[in-house]
Amino acid sequence: MALGANKPVVLVTEGSDPRPLAWLRERAEVIEIRTTDPGFNEALSRASGMSVRTYTKVNADLLARAPRLRVVGRGGVGLENIDVPACRARGVEVVYTPDANTTAVGDYVFGAVLQLIRPWARFKERAYEPEEFKRIRTSLRGRQLNDLTLGILGFGRVGRRVGSIAAGGFGMRVIYNDLLPVHVGAIAFAATPVDQPTLYRECDVLSIHVDMRPQNRRLVGAEQIASMKRGAVLINTSRGEVLDAHALADAVRSGHVAGAALDVFDPEPPPADFPLLGMENVLLTPHMASRTTIAIENMSWVVRDIVEVLEGRTPRFPAPR
Repeated sequence: MALGANKPVVLVTEGSDPRPLAWLRERAEVIEIRTTDPGFNEALSRASGMSVRTYTKVNADLLARAPRLRVVGRGGVGLENIDVPACRARGVEVVYTPDANTTAVGDYVFGAVLQLIRPWARFKERAYEPEEFKRIRTSLRGRQLNDLTLGILGFGRVGRRVGSIAAGGFGMRVIYNDLLPVHVGAIAFAATPVDQPTLYRECDVLSIHVDMRPQNRRLVGAEQIASMKRGAVLINTSRGEVLDAHALADAVRSGHVAGAALDVFDPEPPPADFPLLGMENVLLTPHMASRTTIAIENMSWVVRDIVEVLEGRTPRFPAPR
């Protein structure tokens, strides 16, 4: 189908970077509108496409109000806010950007790890007095990454990026576990597949990169955390639901886990009584791992596949079946 004067209507519900948005406006009638706006239902009834991010829920209820909808594009990796089978049952294609933020999240993981394993003892407002300076310098010691084992839970695009940095950049031993078989020949660095008990038992750093399918809820709970070696650190940049935050808080408080970095929460944002608040050796960030200039623009380019579908072509990144 050629896009002529009667351009298809595409809703953008959670914003877009300027260049992809301008590109889309040349090919579609773009309506930037939140799902909570008063005119959303009227706009939805006209929409042939939607560009969404994390918080727009595309479910049976929304689909029932969208008789013309042909494609939903998720600017990001996870698809848990989109009922893909319900979309497919209605003839609505789902597209996404699985490789948009791979590099950004990989960078974030090691930024967090280095903060957790090295006692930086920063000073800012005043210099340490000579004796204090000497005491800190001689008493605090960190750990080197090349002496540590990285355990990766979930060996998709981001997990493999993290493993590549660990092995090639820092000389770490890398072990991993994934729900699906991984073609070892496709891995360009040294990494060993292990079962989950071995992963938890042997890693010094656990980095979680699984998706939010139902069986992954509380995948890392009290039993798994207790089986980790004492002094390990844990990083979660996947989804908050996969981790038992209360069990992790208990392990950090007892000293069994030396530190943690969480960029995702359940619910999100976390409540005022979130159990890991106020801990010196815990880094909590507001879902920022993918928030680099390049990654955000890459996610916004989901509009390319939206237009591919509207023009009757095969998209580059359809949702997995």
